[in-house]
Amino acid sequence: MISAQATISRFRRDLTIGAVVRGLLFLAVLGSLTLGPVLGPEFNGALVLVAIGLLWMVLGYRSLKGSRLAADSPVLIASGRFDEAETRIHAALRSFSVFKAGKLLSLHQLAVLRHAQRRWQESALLSRALLGQRLGALRGLSKPSMLLLADDLLHMGDLAGAHESISRLYQHRLSLAEALALQELQLEYLARIGAWDQMLGQTKSRVQLAELMPPTHAARTQALLALAARKTGRENLAQWLARRANLVGDARAIVAERPFLAELWPELKLGSI
Repeated sequence: MISAQATISRFRRDLTIGAVVRGLLFLAVLGSLTLGPVLGPEFNGALVLVAIGLLWMVLGYRSLKGSRLAADSPVLIASGRFDEAETRIHAALRSFSVFKAGKLLSLHQLAVLRHAQRRWQESALLSRALLGQRLGALRGLSKPSMLLLADDLLHMGDLAGAHESISRLYQHRLSLAEALALQELQLEYLARIGAWDQMLGQTKSRVQLAELMPPTHAARTQALLALAARKTGRENLAQWLARRANLVGDARAIVAERPFLAELWPELKLGSI
């Protein structure tokens, strides 16, 4: 299994090597263009440029081939084939690349894999390493990485870090899927700090948005709202939301994932889940 710290160290080293190689190739091109008039006809600048172009094509092909190694990892992770996903991601991260994009995508995929494996600390380390880079054309990775990091930190009990990540997300334009994920994270954060009244602001719209989520997330979101309703003495609303959560998902699974929601279903025993 790939160590997060070792992976981050190798990732940074590979980015440095890639930047050096690109710089040397650029200097070689510049040199061939500027030295031609100085050295005269004895220097065949065109031949040098062709050689540099061929070398770039070879390096580019190898880089693209390495990037494709992890292309199927999201599907493998979603289907629970973690070992196969790890093998592909590991191969992609170890392969040489002159391009930064492939390494960034592979690092993000490893963070997603660690999250799926419930290795929250390693997933958080990888996400932070990614967010510390200049993403350039891949700046779209910053939002899923921040969502992933916020969820990792909530699982780790780092409420201050989770709040910082959630706050940063509000500064970005989010897609519908990202906005739905952010709502669930915000509700869980508010539940963990006991901000029950704040959770119930715009309850109707929150429930409507929950209906657009995948079943597991919809059930958890409504369970969080049900807990807030119970904590504020709105028992009818709490029971209605708890029933909806149990219909969309499964109360036992919800409690297994978030034990603090057990008071919604006192008839369940954690030991039997």
